[in-house]
Order: sequence, then structure tokens, then C-alpha cells
Amino acid sequence: MNIKFRLTILSFLEFFIWGSWLITIGAYWFQNKHWGGAEFAAIFSTMGISAVFMPTIVGIIADRWVNVERLLGICHLIGAVLLFFLPGVNDPTSFFWVLLLYMLFYMPTISLANTVSYTVLVKKGKNVVKDFPPIRVWGTIGFIAAMWTVSLLHFETSGNQFYVAAVASLLFGLYSFTLPSCPPEGKNMRSKSWIDILGLKAFSLFKTPKMAVFFIFAMLLGAALQLTNAYGDTFLHDFAKVDAYKNLAHLQNESISDLPAYLYRELQISAMKYPAIVMSISQISETLFILAIPFFLRKFGIKQVMLISMFAWVLRFGLFAYSDPASGLWMIVLSCIIYGMAFDFFNISGSLFVETQSTPSIRASAQGVFMMMTNGFGAILGSYVSGIVITEFFTNADKSKDWQGIWIAFAAYALVVAILFAIFFRHKHNPEEVKNVSH
Repeated sequence: MNIKFRLTILSFLEFFIWGSWLITIGAYWFQNKHWGGAEFAAIFSTMGISAVFMPTIVGIIADRWVNVERLLGICHLIGAVLLFFLPGVNDPTSFFWVLLLYMLFYMPTISLANTVSYTVLVKKGKNVVKDFPPIRVWGTIGFIAAMWTVSLLHFETSGNQFYVAAVASLLFGLYSFTLPSCPPEGKNMRSKSWIDILGLKAFSLFKTPKMAVFFIFAMLLGAALQLTNAYGDTFLHDFAKVDAYKNLAHLQNESISDLPAYLYRELQISAMKYPAIVMSISQISETLFILAIPFFLRKFGIKQVMLISMFAWVLRFGLFAYSDPASGLWMIVLSCIIYGMAFDFFNISGSLFVETQSTPSIRASAQGVFMMMTNGFGAILGSYVSGIVITEFFTNADKSKDWQGIWIAFAAYALVVAILFAIFFRHKHNPEEVKNVSH
């Protein structure tokens, strides 16, 4: 089987699993279980807690002792078992611990999946910057497919979303063991220092001021990513509680002969009945921006690409602040389109940048460090701080949320991060550096 096709399946399944519940868990939490906002902040921080150390630890194991593809399969098989348990959990504390245990095994698989792709592409003599994005785009398609599956089956507020993820995780776990062998590349390093023996060499990247600053801002952008993941879907669900929008889902469509009006009404209805489908416009947008990454990295370099991402986050949140499913629907749609640039130009370009700055012997652990900063410390920062801020400043007496104030605050945060990044991150762009990435 064509190796790019095999890696495409890998990417599709990796993110199908996450897409089955990540965007809709807020709806399940608030609309079905009716558990509290402060507790939800703790729940959503599970990915942050697990990403602080597990991707790095598992990356070290992959660099030193165990084949990457085997670790990937083991983590997903264990994850499948834990996902099957989640729908039966009926109190928020137990839910937290089960989900945390699951995330300890899932979060490392994101960087492991990238490492498998990078390793196999390099062995085949491919250019990582050029050939990886078309493969990774199928991860986004998998995420979209999962969101549509869950939404169309009306699982958005149901525990069945976790069963969908569990089945996909089981299939992926078995598939991983059929992937090309990716043995540890750091096990034969001649150096016998304790740093090398323990597999901690990837942390030497922090000695370079440029990389230290990069990782700090990766953490701050990781916080922005968690904000949109945690609150985007339940933000749309809350419109159904507002009298002015309650009847939107029951309105008749325009005549199909008036196609623009018909499509607009379809979007209005979907925003009320199938919020996850509307939110999936974000992932559809990703598929386009992922393919543009090689051009932007070669043309502008990592600093400009990251700055574009940061200002895209400002627009993402700012448009949400003034949107609604009626006259402001276009802002919801535009915000979702901009999300593709905001996410890809940060997350995927950042991963590729780390690849250009690391050697094969620390490939997996370097990706683990990047994951630690973005989905680890960044997720914790975004989850806990946003939970406190929303509870203290943007929750009304009747427990409803001041969504406009929430999104404006998030936009202001992204703007400050962008300005600071422009000032402090120093990197001279070298087009050849990303043009010939094949260690």
C-alpha cells in the first residue's frame, strides 16, 4: 500500500477519535449532566495536566527504547477501554479521574503520530515540510467526520459520543501495529551523560534563547486554543435558551429557487439544531490552510506565520463576541473560517519548526516538549484562568453567561500575546531551512 496513503489513514483516525467528543463534551456536561462551570474547567484541564509530562515521557521512551508505532498502538488500545467506561460515570469527580486517566494515554499519541509520519517520510527521502501537510490535512477531515457523525446521530449531548470515540480508538490501536517500523533512533547515542541516559536531551532546546521564547509563546497560544475548544459549542447551544432565537430551528426554509436565502436559512437552522456541524466549518477551513503552510513557511518564515496566527485568534474571538444565529450568523461563519488559519499557522507550523530545529535522535521527545507547552501548560493556563474569570466576571445572577464579555476578554488576551511575540521573538528567516527538511 502507498506509504502516504497509510499515513493518511493514521492521521484520519488520530483526530477522528478526538473530534468525536472534544467540541461536544461541553454540551454533554452542561446540557445533559447539568454539572457546574467550575467543575467543567477542571474537566477540560485534564488534557493540559496529562500533556505537561506524558508526551515528553512517552517521547523519551520512543527515542530510547520502544518503537514509536508500537507505543502509539498501546496507548490507543488502553484509551479505547477507558472511553467505554465514561458514559457510565454519573458524578463530576469520578468523571474527572476517568477522563484524566484516558488523556494520560491519548495526549502522547498526537506527537507520536507526527513522529511516525516524520520518520517514515524521511526514510523514504521525502521533504517533511512539503509532504507532511497534505497528509496531516486528513486528520482535520477525520475531526470533521467525527463531529458530523456525532451531530447527525444527535449524540452531541449524549454519552454515546464516547462510544464512537472508543470504537475508533480500538481500530486505530490495532492498525498502529501494522505501520512501518520506527525504531528508537537515540538508543545508540555514544554520550553517557545522565541527560542522554534519561532521554532528556530535547530539553536542551531551551538553552537557545530563540527556542525558549518560542516555547513560552507556544504555551500562551495553547491557552487560546483551549478557550475556543471549551466554550465554542456550548456558546451556540445557549442561544436556544434566548427567547429571540428559540423559534429559529422551527422556521420554514426559503424556496430553494432563492438559493442564497435558502442556504442562509439552512445555516440558521443548523446553528440551533446542530451546533457541532456549524462549528465544523472551522475544521473545513483548516483543510485549506494546512495545504498553504509550506508556501507561507518558505515565503515568510515562522515568526510571520505565528503572528498571522495570533491576529487570527483576535478576529476569531472578536467576531464571536458580536455574533448570533440570526442577523449575526455571518460573523459565526467568518469566525469559523478564520479559525483554520489561527490553528494551523500555530499548531502545525510550530510542530514543523520544532522538527527543523531538532536532530533525529530527539525527534519524538522534541515533539513531546512542544506538546507539553501547548496542550500541557497552555491548556492548564487556558482552562483554569478562563474558568475563574468567567465565574467571577461574566456569569449573571441567573447563572447565564455574558458571552459578549467573555469573547471580548479572550480577544484582548490574544492581542496582547501577539504584540509581545512581535517584540521578543527573534528569528532570521532562512527559506532553505524549511525547503530542505529531510534529516
